[in-house]
Amino acid sequence: MFTDTTFRDGHQSLIATRIRTKDILGIIDEVDSLGFQALEVWGGATFDVCVRYLNEDPWERLRLISSKLKNAKAQMLLRGQNLVGYRHYADDVVELFVKKAIENGIQIIRIFDALNDIRNLEKSIEVALKCGAHVQGAISYTVSPVHTIEYYLDYAKQLVERGVHSICIKDMAGLLTPKVAGELVRKLKQKFDLPIEVHSHATAGLGELAYLAAIEAGADILDTAFSPFGMTTSQPAFEPIYYAWSEYKPLPEIDWKRVDKIVKYLTEVRKKYEEYDVKMYTIDHRIITSQVPGGMYSNLVKQLAEQKMLNKLDAVLEEIPRVRKDLGYPPLVTPTSQIVGVQAVLNVLTGERYLKVTREVKDYVRGLYGRPPAPIDPELVKKILGDEKPIEGRPADYIEPELEKRKKEIGLLAETDEDLLIYAILGEVGRQYLKKRYDEKIRVDWSLVNEYEGGYPV
Repeated sequence: MFTDTTFRDGHQSLIATRIRTKDILGIIDEVDSLGFQALEVWGGATFDVCVRYLNEDPWERLRLISSKLKNAKAQMLLRGQNLVGYRHYADDVVELFVKKAIENGIQIIRIFDALNDIRNLEKSIEVALKCGAHVQGAISYTVSPVHTIEYYLDYAKQLVERGVHSICIKDMAGLLTPKVAGELVRKLKQKFDLPIEVHSHATAGLGELAYLAAIEAGADILDTAFSPFGMTTSQPAFEPIYYAWSEYKPLPEIDWKRVDKIVKYLTEVRKKYEEYDVKMYTIDHRIITSQVPGGMYSNLVKQLAEQKMLNKLDAVLEEIPRVRKDLGYPPLVTPTSQIVGVQAVLNVLTGERYLKVTREVKDYVRGLYGRPPAPIDPELVKKILGDEKPIEGRPADYIEPELEKRKKEIGLLAETDEDLLIYAILGEVGRQYLKKRYDEKIRVDWSLVNEYEGGYPV
């Protein structure tokens, strides 16, 4: 009935994904014992943050967590052809990554594309099915003139035709209203004989209302996080949603003393990461118009604060929907949330819209991220690309195979396929991490030799 998101989206939305593996392992067995159908513990920003900021091996995190799970399935969030990075990767990288994710413990893969371009999901769905994982196709939900109920039903049909086992309505900005939630869940249930899961955020105060409507419409699974890592920019809190849902249908009995233990532990864990905390103490109605998702909002606040420009937040939130409209109403989820967000910041700081244009926006306009939901403003295309024409085919078809090239570049620093993928996905950040780990290993090896030989290396 429930997927717990505390150890992925919960801390990604509230403390910039900073929870360390040891803090997850300190309570994961207690969470696992409560009867969740899945625990979302990997994917999203966790891969990048482990390497870039925490000096942790994301693959080792996955292995350690999955080894602890006796009841719930280990679930991850995959960005289709973007994997867990910020650009499209070649098909050979996608194939190896999906294969290794499953080998290292992932049982459910929730796959989405920021533009709802089915072409960007086909390879990852194909490989995940072949490797025996439960494949969940996710609809990136947003609000715009082109994003109608019929639009979402058509996209769900495309997912079902590719063989997904379940469908998730992924409402990353918390914009799903009770009326739309009920109608969309009801029609998905009528049209497709598959489990329907609903994922929302409480940022704008709509998440809990949408969940109630989804329950009444027959949703099979809801995403929640324990209250210390729930609400505001995260998912609705597990405790009240469980209590409310139990009035509609019989749910498995829950050990509330164990819930108390988990909540107290996680409350202390969140305090440890206070410097990264979004510290959002109430809903933000501005999200209804800016449509900024939880993780994007927390990172936006942090980045503006670091630049001592937090006073520009309101202006940026007003600019984001304008940029989004210009670019054809892309849903705001990684990587399009970063693409739109950074450009909005530039537009505000420079004082002139599109005076400076990021490389990512240029690639987006070229079609390298996929097909926008609506046509991009023609004048903007001309301003950004000049006489260059956007591509029309599947974006990944324009990318040469990468793995052999990456193997040669990284050399001995990559001892395993998992290491190779860290470099292939994260580039220089991944290389620096692997080099540091290699240097530390060499120092340890020589210290052992020196001790054995009385101080003289062989």
